[in-house]
Amino acid sequence: MAAALAASMALAGLALAALLLGGCARAPQLGWRPVAAAHYLDQRAQEWLDWSKASRSHGTVCVSCHTALPYALARDALGRLTGQTALPAPQRQLLESVRTRVRLWGRLPPYYGGSSTAASFGTEAVLNALVLATQDAHTGHASASAQAALANMWAAQRSAGPQAGSWDWLQFGKEPWEAVDSVYYGATLAALAVGSTPPAYQRRPDVQAGLVRLRDYLARAYPSQPLLNRIDLLWAGDHLPGLITSPVRETILGEIWSRQRADGGWSIASLMPGWRRRDGSAQPLDSDGYATGFVSLVLQQSGIAPIDARLQRGLRWLEHHQSFWNGRWTSASLNRAHGLREGTIRHFMDDAATAFAVMALARAQAPPVSPRAPDPPPAPASPYAGGRARAPAVIALGPRRLAGR
Repeated sequence: MAAALAASMALAGLALAALLLGGCARAPQLGWRPVAAAHYLDQRAQEWLDWSKASRSHGTVCVSCHTALPYALARDALGRLTGQTALPAPQRQLLESVRTRVRLWGRLPPYYGGSSTAASFGTEAVLNALVLATQDAHTGHASASAQAALANMWAAQRSAGPQAGSWDWLQFGKEPWEAVDSVYYGATLAALAVGSTPPAYQRRPDVQAGLVRLRDYLARAYPSQPLLNRIDLLWAGDHLPGLITSPVRETILGEIWSRQRADGGWSIASLMPGWRRRDGSAQPLDSDGYATGFVSLVLQQSGIAPIDARLQRGLRWLEHHQSFWNGRWTSASLNRAHGLREGTIRHFMDDAATAFAVMALARAQAPPVSPRAPDPPPAPASPYAGGRARAPAVIALGPRRLAGR
């Protein structure tokens, strides 16, 4: 009897061990509200499209690095998760604006004139190419608009001087996208755009010539870059073969892990050490949605599986920090503190944070197995919604010039 009981307990122990080990091999079960995030991003994109300070000639708008670009990169992932079959109105309007500016390239005034004209054209050329190339990526071919945008981008690439291989970039003294070191960020976006095109396009001799200059610049300027720019390089390197070597990749990954906070997240201030706010206020050091979302996305694209315990902590941080009130994630400005009365400006970093959080969480999850009921519309935004209240788990799936930023 005792022997039988001992054998039964041993078998039960083996079964429990197998269950635990099997659980470790599965991707994390994540609970967050993609429909609420979609509502927030669509609303904010529409506000940007309607904002007088964002408008440009012929009914077009500036593709901002804080709101419009992240929205363009993230919105399709949300559409796949929520079962949308048509593009939402703000996404259609933004894409049409970009296509119009590409079609009328050289005939429309730049985003900013005067001394910023060259940098404005260089910045816009890269952003247009990235928006349209990534939009076409799932089709396996580059549309005529995307190819025209890419041609504009290559024509604007610097061919001589200490920054040969890069692009003139808007610099308004604002991190992380419009400062002196943002030229490097812009070059990584150009690499990301090319990496989103079909292999046949990348093999073209004229494209190869531009890529040689681009790779040379990214390698030459790499040693002086802050960690956030090096993570940008890691992001682009996943899309464009030969952009980054294995030793460099491992060095950047080591720096990323060393900056992970005890709560599992990352702080944007820790990725840009030494940068001071112009109003003299202290940089927030808490984990934030932009840094945690961006880093968690890049880690996955660099081959870190969602079952990695360190990455799981980052994904869990994102899961627990979606705002209950409006579906967004939050992040503070690197440049100054914002008050509650500043309107749309104070949410620019929240827009980027939400888009990258969405991309990170969407990549960590498989598509829904069966249709599900839609989330209810989010409650009206509350001025006290700091993004730290945990939203109910609705989906759980298995294996840079504007005055305010």
